[in-house]
Amino acid sequence: MALHTIKIKKYQDIIEEYVAVSAITPGELLELTSAGEVQAHSSAGQNAERLFALEDELQGNGIDDDYAADDQVQVWVAQPGEQVYAWLAEGQDVDIGDFLESDGAGALQAHTADVVEGGSSAEGIADVSIYTNQIIGVALEAKDTSHKSSAESSAARGRQRIKIRVM
Repeated sequence: MALHTIKIKKYQDIIEEYVAVSAITPGELLELTSAGEVQAHSSAGQNAERLFALEDELQGNGIDDDYAADDQVQVWVAQPGEQVYAWLAEGQDVDIGDFLESDGAGALQAHTADVVEGGSSAEGIADVSIYTNQIIGVALEAKDTSHKSSAESSAARGRQRIKIRVM
């Protein structure tokens, strides 16, 4: 079932407007730049604020209508428990309940926990960055964008929309 809005379930409905650095598609995970503009979140698996591009319903646009560079973007500051119709990156195979993180291009990917093995800094182990805010949400539906079958239709390939619950 295709949805026609990015906000599936909202409680606080915090919406702000920012200028787009480049083209942005509704449902993409965004980040603020040092210039106070927004772009697709660019750091895969790292900390992210839960900012999602909404459809520009004030201009009569839907979820398939992109914003252009320099457009005013309707940005939803999603809160824990709210549900978003976000993007799942190409090459992913997620099940209901899987944790999702940024893919570094505005979509989400399956969360992969960092593993640090033994030792201490006194033993010459390099410092490791710890990301405490990297899980964006949990998948509310199973999706496979991994191209496992050559019989898949071309419409099912590439990134796809997915329903998630924000964490």
